[in-house]
Amino acid sequence: MKETVAPAAPRPGALGAHAGWTGRFAGLARLSPALRRKLEDAARLRRFAAGERVFGPGEKARGMLFLLSGAVRVHQTSRGGREIVLYRVAAGESCVMTAACLFAEQSYHAEGVAETDVVAAEAPRATFEALLADSPEFRDFVFAAYSHRMIELFRVVEDVVFGRMDLRIAERLCQLADEEGVARVTHQDLAAELGTAREVVSRQLAEFQRRGWIEQGRGRVRLSDREALARFAASA
Repeated sequence: MKETVAPAAPRPGALGAHAGWTGRFAGLARLSPALRRKLEDAARLRRFAAGERVFGPGEKARGMLFLLSGAVRVHQTSRGGREIVLYRVAAGESCVMTAACLFAEQSYHAEGVAETDVVAAEAPRATFEALLADSPEFRDFVFAAYSHRMIELFRVVEDVVFGRMDLRIAERLCQLADEEGVARVTHQDLAAELGTAREVVSRQLAEFQRRGWIEQGRGRVRLSDREALARFAASA
């Protein structure tokens, strides 16, 4: 009788249907086939439900995170409880906060929260360091992402320190609104996005409503005159 051999069980955290995930990242697709296999074989699958914390202050980075689907919001909270959104990581991007912590061997100073259900590949520290040492293409990928985020963070600082809050609120509403002109966001969400107090946001939204530019509802803002709001946001 011919002996049948059962297929090997997948290793814990194996990427399964997400095998070959490096092809979703423009920079990683330029790696040699051998290095791509090395990265894919070493990575493990991480899943986070919407609202779940991905990392937080004081925690050590265990490896480099590459988002396969979903979105992660990275924010920082002051001792007084005020929150500001630093940036978001979308599918097809890596988390530069994780890279920075791996570089410096330091703990996280900010918090990452899954805004939607998230699937990520996590490459362990040893693999991350080996690829940095061995592959110019991987280094280019990491530092290009790092540079892009640094420019974004400088803009956040510039906006917080020098920007007019009314213009920033108008601009963010235009960015968050969907095709129907609805931004599903609370006053507190907007305050966190812009690094200000909820009361400031509430006063300004009331003024926008008085001008006929928006209509407010529970957990949402509808842009009744999107063009006027956009012109105002660009008037700086």
